[in-house]
Amino acid sequence: MIALILRDLRLAIRAGGGFGQGLAFLLILATLIPLAVGPRADLLAPVAPGVLWLGALLASLLSLDRVFALDLEDGSLDLLATSPVPAEGVALAKAAAHWLTTGLPLTLAAPALGPLLSLPASALPWLALSLLLGTPALSFIGTFGAGLTVGLKRGSLLLSLLVLPLYIPTLVFGAELARRGATGLPLLTPLALSGGITLGCIAVLPFATAAVLRVNLR
Repeated sequence: MIALILRDLRLAIRAGGGFGQGLAFLLILATLIPLAVGPRADLLAPVAPGVLWLGALLASLLSLDRVFALDLEDGSLDLLATSPVPAEGVALAKAAAHWLTTGLPLTLAAPALGPLLSLPASALPWLALSLLLGTPALSFIGTFGAGLTVGLKRGSLLLSLLVLPLYIPTLVFGAELARRGATGLPLLTPLALSGGITLGCIAVLPFATAAVLRVNLR
């Protein structure tokens, strides 16, 4: 599994997927929002956590169609299906590689973009924590969607339609955690729910992804 993760990391870096596209998208979004609504801190600060969370969510979608598609095109997916590594391990490795190339860079970059949206400095650690807790769930849900649509024509559009509704709980509780951290409100409920969703995704979705891959490869 570690070798598979390292292989996907090398491919992502070589192709420029995840790192560059996601960060560029988040930067563009954080730059355009103040231009659209005006540079007023009283307007931007309350919505900044939600905007940055939504930007991270949409940025994670950009590379989902390549999670399994490249392996399917060059025949690697068939080899992985017959390798000693179980399909659940392949799904877990793919999701981990996606998070390392997309979720982790977004988690590190979002606090640096917070001042563009007048986000208070006291809220930046909570924003980073909410993304650190929530973005793994985005990668695991996205990997499940990628496995479900692998091999389909125009699968990228269908993939977005499938995973976006599943992203909503992570978005709601992640943004709420960052918002409460910025305003000093109690954090236990969104913190527990964000962590619980991510742990549930890690526990369940590799098996679901493996099941849909077996069906699609028959």
